[in-house]
Amino acid sequence: MKPNYYDVSIVGGLGHVGLPLGISLAHVGKKVVLFDIDQEGIKMVSQGKMPFKEVGAEEVLKDVLEKNLFVSSNKETISKSYFVVIVIGTPVDEHLNPQFTMFKKFFSDLLDFLRDDQHIILRSTVFPGTTEKVKEFLRSKGKKTKVSFCPERIAEGKAMEELRGLPQIVASFDENSSKEAEELFSSLTKDMIFLEPIEAELAKLFTNVWRYIQFAIANQFYEITTQNGLDFYKIYNAVTHNYPRTQGFPRAGFAAGPCLFKDTMQLASFSNNTFFLGHAAMLVNEGLPNFIVQNLKAKFPLEDRIVGILGMAFKGESDDPRESLSYKLKKILEIESKEVLCTDPFVKDKNLVNVDKVLDKSDILILGAPHSSYKDLNIDCSSKVIVDIWNFFGKGGYF
Repeated sequence: MKPNYYDVSIVGGLGHVGLPLGISLAHVGKKVVLFDIDQEGIKMVSQGKMPFKEVGAEEVLKDVLEKNLFVSSNKETISKSYFVVIVIGTPVDEHLNPQFTMFKKFFSDLLDFLRDDQHIILRSTVFPGTTEKVKEFLRSKGKKTKVSFCPERIAEGKAMEELRGLPQIVASFDENSSKEAEELFSSLTKDMIFLEPIEAELAKLFTNVWRYIQFAIANQFYEITTQNGLDFYKIYNAVTHNYPRTQGFPRAGFAAGPCLFKDTMQLASFSNNTFFLGHAAMLVNEGLPNFIVQNLKAKFPLEDRIVGILGMAFKGESDDPRESLSYKLKKILEIESKEVLCTDPFVKDKNLVNVDKVLDKSDILILGAPHSSYKDLNIDCSSKVIVDIWNFFGKGGYF
């Protein structure tokens, strides 16, 4: 066995992907170090506190901290680990194209801390071909480090459950690397799927883009019915009731977050911008906030109305505001309405106000994120317009 202090180092280890993975691996006996430069996050995690909502994570964190799980901002910890798990994905630029140069710079900065006998595992979504490019880049710099792609497919908030319950895709360039990656992840799940790296990269993109397109279908149907003065959910309930072929039909709602839109654009770029279905889905999902505002403008003088947004996270029961369409809605309403008041029980934002103020002052209420705590709100429906694209309150899209 190699002379390592740790079994695994997770680079970017305090984020939504890295931290639950590190906690889970430590819980099954692996010695794990979380490398990150987020000093506030390091302080919180070192005290046994989760920096974001993740069901069941904090209890396990406290149990493994300083036993099998360690936190560091020192890059030298990377050299002291056998597996180096990278949880940084490919971003898209302002033109919605993947930024390859980020990976080149990222690995250039790590070169002095990588050894030939280590095994790098890319974990986050990457543009197809990235794993091979990383291997080629390392070889060009004289490094013989193994490289694999083992994508995460968890949903935020359910990571601790899904890391053990979902199949793990393993993609390597040789049998030895594949066996090593399998051995690492089999400590969490026995259900393994083996692919070539580019196949696995596409599988990860297909997974997210499939969901994004499903949401776009529901949102397009919602727009069609609303434009014609009909209740989408009356039709939705009829279509899905005891009918097996529509059981995967999602409700309408904001399809956002740090993955779905970005990954759809990556797949579009990979297809030389001929992925028309993906572009159409993007136009529908990203256009939903504007559709809501335009529909309200057609019915009410918005310039005289105060609008409240309930929930600024990108989805219900989350504290993550990244790429949230509630914020896009807020920007549009700041131009069109008299005033916009926003609230969220989880998101940290100094510009948010108390939910009671939103309920008291608003003429129009729009549900942005369906947090369960909103079920208990005492809303005066007789004096307010309610826009509920999720049908969270069970009374249709508008009431």
